[in-house]
Amino acid sequence: MSTAEKMLFLRAWLRNPRLVSAVAPSSRSLAALITSDIRSLDDPIIELGPGTGVFTQALLARGVPRERLVLVEADRAFAKLLEQRFPGVRVLHMDAAHLEQTGVFFGRKKASTIVSGIPLLSMPIEKTIAILRGVFLRHLHADGALYQFTYLPRCPVPEALLECMGLNAVRIGFVAANLPPAFVYRLQRN
Repeated sequence: MSTAEKMLFLRAWLRNPRLVSAVAPSSRSLAALITSDIRSLDDPIIELGPGTGVFTQALLARGVPRERLVLVEADRAFAKLLEQRFPGVRVLHMDAAHLEQTGVFFGRKKASTIVSGIPLLSMPIEKTIAILRGVFLRHLHADGALYQFTYLPRCPVPEALLECMGLNAVRIGFVAANLPPAFVYRLQRN
């Protein structure tokens, strides 16, 4: 990551620490883990909260076609950076809590995978519910998966909410080489 990207991250954190909710950008190790379990790289993929694009870079390196990838970023400066770094990848400057009100991003086809860098634990539960509803009711294929990381050793979605929405969560790994260390979960419909 360049010095300019690190400064952009710092400025975004200073503007809205709850939105960024990290002390440093995600590591390449975390990006490798969160993208490692993805089965179908030719199907549409959505990334929520890509920030500086470390997960985006890992997805592209794994062979995801640029036209099959949509990035949803709430921070305007990050969205502009992503447009510059990843030409040919569709970048939407919007809050992921509004996903349920949008059309499907890939014509009639829904995403097989959604990768999220959104800090669910630092959000009000109403916003987490809105994001999950948009993901699972509007944009994710019935047998698709949401990959979410967290800094705590438990799923960032409360058990009662998982049960209410008919979801299950499986921890797929832990990354010590991240600041702070992180856990990755796969969420799917039961």
